[in-house]
Amino acid sequence: MKVSEFQRAVADEFGEGFGRVLIDDSQLVELGDRTPRAALAAGVPARDVWLALCRARDVPRERWHGVGLPDPRD
Repeated sequence: MKVSEFQRAVADEFGEGFGRVLIDDSQLVELGDRTPRAALAAGVPARDVWLALCRARDVPRERWHGVGLPDPRD
């Protein structure tokens, strides 16, 4: 997952405005108590950041691959 794909997934799942708030203000234990933005800046892969955010925000597992997209495992 590229950072641009991460940003699109966040906007699709949470909306543009709230998505930006989550990226900038969510302290995720799974990411070492960093925000998603700080984790990305530290070199954490975008896919790992996305999945950590999904788990933290209770996004249903069937949407972890992106809103409205078929599960790539099917």
